[in-house]
Amino acid sequence: MNIRKKTWILVLVTTLLVASLAIFPGHPALVNYYDRFLYFPIQNIRMILLRFIPFSIGDILYVLGGFALLFTLIKWVKYILYLKQKWQLLLASALNLVNSAIIVYLFFLYGWGINYYKPSLRQSWKLHDTAQFATTDRKARFKRDSAALVAFDSLLVIRLNDYAPHFRSLPFGEVSDRAQTYYRQFTDSKVRKWGQGIKPSFFGFFLEHMAVEGYYNPFTGEGQVDIGQPGFMMPFLVCHEMAHQAGIAAEDDANLMAYTLGTLVTDSSFNYSSYLNLWLYTNNRLYRRDSVQALTFEARLNKLTSAHLDTLEQESRKYNNDVARYGTKMYDGYLKMQKQDQGIRTYGNVVTSAWQIELRRRTEKDTLIQLP
Repeated sequence: MNIRKKTWILVLVTTLLVASLAIFPGHPALVNYYDRFLYFPIQNIRMILLRFIPFSIGDILYVLGGFALLFTLIKWVKYILYLKQKWQLLLASALNLVNSAIIVYLFFLYGWGINYYKPSLRQSWKLHDTAQFATTDRKARFKRDSAALVAFDSLLVIRLNDYAPHFRSLPFGEVSDRAQTYYRQFTDSKVRKWGQGIKPSFFGFFLEHMAVEGYYNPFTGEGQVDIGQPGFMMPFLVCHEMAHQAGIAAEDDANLMAYTLGTLVTDSSFNYSSYLNLWLYTNNRLYRRDSVQALTFEARLNKLTSAHLDTLEQESRKYNNDVARYGTKMYDGYLKMQKQDQGIRTYGNVVTSAWQIELRRRTEKDTLIQLP
């Protein structure tokens, strides 16, 4: 119970955290060194050790952490009841908790979180829409962006109608295996051989009620998904979580990676899932601009896709509750804390970049997907 020692530890870890948060943002070269010499080796080692364990070690750590926090709070109640005799114990315990929280955040940061400071995939792949910056006229930009949404929505409807007859829902294990194979064959991901693999989450029931489909554990390097998600969503979700394992942190970038890979491979199930997920983002964005046009595109969808949309609508109504809304707000705050200024809306930013991918494909043939 050396309070002075705990105080010095607090000063040390706080200094390291503040220095890290000051140094890495805005310095892509440092982030690149972090990836090459720290993140990629660690991610490969973590998954070599954990990939063959069928359950999530990260989920177990979260449960143990929750029990440890609960135990600490119970101790605090006892200390507060006997504050005159126990104030030093309370202070020492509080310092322990603060130190532990900062150390955990440092593990998060150096275990994966520094990837948030990378240039976006849009920048790395040079997907800048030059016309977007050619005018400052808001009306002209709105008209042009709306035209692009209409064009992309139309393309996605055509692709969905083409691929729906060939779609087959795959077991979760097969989706994960195929996704790993596609990352190895079609990307230069530095972790494609050993560092990728998705597991079912222990918290599937709670994830559904919180409207969370999957997540990446930055402490163990494991990707988890809720295997209760519909089969037509699963290939895209798995590719999204594997993008996080490949060092892609931003959610719109992970969506872009999942779409680019899922529409490149010769696999109708992955193709359909990728087009459907992007159509959901695109049509929702178009609906906010022109609801009549968005509903017109929806009416053109084939019967299978319409049935899939009904399934998603039923799921949304089933889990439309305060827990889901609170969870969404918490995650929105987390994303904003990680420099994702638009929070949960970041996911939908994939629309513009994915449309640029489709425009590029008209003149350039996809070969190997290069990752930063």
